[in-house]
Amino acid sequence: MATSTIVHKEIIVKGRVQGIGFRASAKRVADSMQVQGQVKNLLDGSVWILAEAPEKVIEDFIAWCKSGPALAAVKEVEITSGEVQNIQGFTILYL
Repeated sequence: MATSTIVHKEIIVKGRVQGIGFRASAKRVADSMQVQGQVKNLLDGSVWILAEAPEKVIEDFIAWCKSGPALAAVKEVEITSGEVQNIQGFTILYL
């Protein structure tokens, strides 16, 4: 049986992504895809997401981030790879 390599991504989503339920939607999608991580609003109006999952799952999650929930208007998505932290669960962080 092949094992799936877990990858770590930090994702910054820019555009109209605050005040429209982006974090709650990201949590629902992450939970359904079994993505581990965190999401929070940033002071500049963007949303920061830390996500860990097998590479194919992360690709699908990033694809969702590029459109977001119905009321979002995503303009740009920045993705950075990092060291896997073995995060458990997916939590919404508040400033």
